Amino acid sequence: MRHTRGKRNRVRSHHALKLRALAKCSHCQTEVYPHTICANCGYYKGKQVIDVLARLDKKERRKKEKELQQHEKESSAQSKTLNAEELSHR
Repeated sequence: MRHTRGKRNRVRSHHALKLRALAKCSHCQTEVYPHTICANCGYYKGKQVIDVLARLDKKERRKKEKELQQHEKESSAQSKTLNAEELSHR
């Protein structure tokens, strides 16, 4: 039997794609899917699970090490400025 337009549209109303929520990695702050290991740094729940640098070849490893060092410098600079601001308010 043929389905009416209303029946067809009611069935298709649930076929829409939904956006997946993204969480931030606790270590490098990149967006990752929840409950998965970060592909950028290899951390999960604040602990290193896989060594990402060991899996890269020599050229990629140097590039990744530079990125991580730069990220650590930025995060330490931000924490220092926050502490100075907090002290000035007190």
